[in-house]
Amino acid sequence: MNFEAYDLGLIDFGAARKKQLEVFVEVKNRRISSALIFCRHYPVITLGRRTDIRNILASEKELIDKKISVLRVERGGDATYHGPGQLTVYPIFNLNFLKKDIHWFLRQLESALIKSLSGLGISAVCLPGLTGVWVNKEKIASIGIAVRNWVTFHGFSLNVEESDTRNFRLIRPCGMDIKMTSIEAALGKKIEFDALRSSLKKEVALCMT
Repeated sequence: MNFEAYDLGLIDFGAARKKQLEVFVEVKNRRISSALIFCRHYPVITLGRRTDIRNILASEKELIDKKISVLRVERGGDATYHGPGQLTVYPIFNLNFLKKDIHWFLRQLESALIKSLSGLGISAVCLPGLTGVWVNKEKIASIGIAVRNWVTFHGFSLNVEESDTRNFRLIRPCGMDIKMTSIEAALGKKIEFDALRSSLKKEVALCMT
């Protein structure tokens, strides 16, 4: 599958969302077929459409002290954290050209993540009834999408640096009492974001073919 790819680097969540919506319009109007946006975010907690505010465990003062903003967004899912130690990916895909099935799309994203992690030597899996990707029952990747006119936006975050997973303690991730892990924790070493972007771009293209 061919698609446009953008790398926004380390960027404010609001600025990345603006870019998402610009690309969404391009895809919706069929000026481009599909796109994949890669970025890393400054610390932010986002709340999906069904988030229970009680899933934010930190006090307002603690969030202010840590300079972590809280934003409500259009995607599905519950509360999650984004930070510079993650790779966040926004697939803006027109499902009219693929398969008009949101569950299928989610499973393809999970498959792309699992294959990319496998290439690094990490054995990752899906758990029955749960969206996302897990390593030894700890969550390494979270997925939350929105769909309008069968065009997708929002997407998934893959935890890369272990130090950044500490901020997940400020929330109940995805509304659950779970532990988050990272590529760095699984491998015991750091990896380059550039290599990870290349792998995910390849695997997403293959899974959507």
